Amino acid sequence: MPGPVPESLLKKRKTLAEVQAKRALVGAAKKKANKNLRKEAFKRAEKYVKEYRAAAQDLIRCKREAKNAGNFFIEPEAKVLLVIRIRGINRLAPKPKKILQLFRLRQLNNAVFLKANHSTLTMLKCIEPYVTYGEPNLKTISDLIYKRGHGKVHRQRIPLNSNKVIADALGAKDILCVEDLIHEIYTCGPNFKAANNFLWPIKLTNPLGGWTNKGLHFSEGGDGGRREEAINALARRMN
Repeated sequence: MPGPVPESLLKKRKTLAEVQAKRALVGAAKKKANKNLRKEAFKRAEKYVKEYRAAAQDLIRCKREAKNAGNFFIEPEAKVLLVIRIRGINRLAPKPKKILQLFRLRQLNNAVFLKANHSTLTMLKCIEPYVTYGEPNLKTISDLIYKRGHGKVHRQRIPLNSNKVIADALGAKDILCVEDLIHEIYTCGPNFKAANNFLWPIKLTNPLGGWTNKGLHFSEGGDGGRREEAINALARRMN
């Protein structure tokens, strides 16, 4: 007959059973939370699609009404700018260097989103020889974040391959998924600063077909400075 089981072994079995039970509860809770997060993300994505379509239709309607009345329709100014660094550190003066650091454009081909206000535009004038910028559309913002987006979590560069990464970092700001992040950047919402600080500067490649002339302004046939909506074509070539 087998001898009595040692008391230490019984305690060990009891502790292990308790740990496994706690792990099962935590796992079930996480599974349920992830399921709810997926449902919420899907609902928000649907809502944003309707919002974008309504805004596009409203813009078309306003243009038609202005044309029929014989007037001109001026589109609202851009709220967000996409800024891409195109030149390195050679012969870089202290002031432009500091502005590039403030904008987090520390490396060649880095791209960031900035709020289009007076102070930002003033600083961009100082660094025009080193950057190119313009007004990104929804597709450009979406493609950049989905394909090359990374978040800053505990000062580490984490890929946005899960909505949980965003929910953990920006859940307090009601930003729970990638679509929330895109919507906040595109519309320049009240939590734009938190969302933009969470996004790591986007690392792009050299454009397909190469640069034209980095030493000239875009209006003169070069690559630097403001290029309005043409930034979207450049971003596609660099993504």
